[in-house]
Amino acid sequence: MSLSNSFQSYGGVAKTFHWLTALLILTALPLGMLADNLAEAVIDPSIPSTDTEVARAALFFSLHKTVGVTVFFVALLRILWALTQPKPGLLNADHKAEALAAETVHWLLYGSLVFVPLTGWIHHAATTGFAPIWWPFSQNLPFVPKDAAVAEFFAGLHWVLQWVLIAALALHIAGAVKHHVIDRDMTLRRMLPGSADLPQPPQQKHSLLPLLCALVLWGVALSWGAMRGSYAHHEATTEAAMLDAVQSDWQVTEGTLAITVQQFGSPVSGAFSDWTAAITFDEPAAPGPAGSVDVTISIGSLTLGSVTDQAMGADFFNVEAFPTATFKGEITKSETGYEATGPLTIRDQSVPITLPFALNVRDDTASMTGKLQLNRLEFAVGAHMPDEGSLGFGVDVDISLTAARGQ
Repeated sequence: MSLSNSFQSYGGVAKTFHWLTALLILTALPLGMLADNLAEAVIDPSIPSTDTEVARAALFFSLHKTVGVTVFFVALLRILWALTQPKPGLLNADHKAEALAAETVHWLLYGSLVFVPLTGWIHHAATTGFAPIWWPFSQNLPFVPKDAAVAEFFAGLHWVLQWVLIAALALHIAGAVKHHVIDRDMTLRRMLPGSADLPQPPQQKHSLLPLLCALVLWGVALSWGAMRGSYAHHEATTEAAMLDAVQSDWQVTEGTLAITVQQFGSPVSGAFSDWTAAITFDEPAAPGPAGSVDVTISIGSLTLGSVTDQAMGADFFNVEAFPTATFKGEITKSETGYEATGPLTIRDQSVPITLPFALNVRDDTASMTGKLQLNRLEFAVGAHMPDEGSLGFGVDVDISLTAARGQ
């Protein structure tokens, strides 16, 4: 058997690519569907989920993503090889409508093999958290930001395009069976391993019409996917408690309240977009009391990558019952810097904490940065996950703000 194609038959390399791609696709599709079903219970904040269930969903997602990336690279190699080879002629080229359908489906398949895994990969790269791709390289992609809107947009495209792939694959298989069972020709056999006495295809010309038909179908699918992704992002916005402005001796003009958790050994970072701080502060001449701070945080304003909705659930922050968290601290100047000490209340748990921070005051403007680590179990967050296999105990908190002295 020749490795190269001819007008009469496919070569060994093309056959290998064909059956390897078929194996990968028929592995990736059920893995993805199974992972989606498992993830529904994990991501839905109203459904309690155990460590084992979270780990199982992540396992199947990682398998699906890893096989999908493999499909992408195999498809690129397959297309590059096809561009260097003669294309075997259709045995039924005299049946114009059937030939047009067959070539249109082939274009849809080639496009799907590239764009379905690519849109899934972009969605993964734009999302923070959950299930990694199993390979030694980065989980990110160049020019793809960590952004919920981008992630949802490409998730919509991925969902629609996978159905284009499934439909094209079903038509491709149906065509092969029809050729083999009804027409009783050699169309299927010339893609099987080994060599056979193959007939000479009739003379034929390949037009651009199948490609144009495929492009129209792709246009419809991409438009549908884009609308689905945009709508999903709009619907996914969590309703957060709206905080009123507070009176303060120092008014916060800008700031960041960020957290980082460890999920399956990888960091997942997010931030609260709505929080208030009432601050009193007077620089003492010597170490000692310097003021107070009263912070209120809207829990629903948290974005935490792909696990945002899960974090809002009853097993974690339970945002419906406890829409806000508070910290009431006394500010003290020490020999080496500053610290705020007092109770932090999350859910119905109050834990005394000490936040060390650096402070720089110039005229009527002050800037501070501080870090500390909390233990989620002390606040009964994720209490049903009593080990660190899926979710680490430590939560790193990173705070920075700029405040102006009130008039």
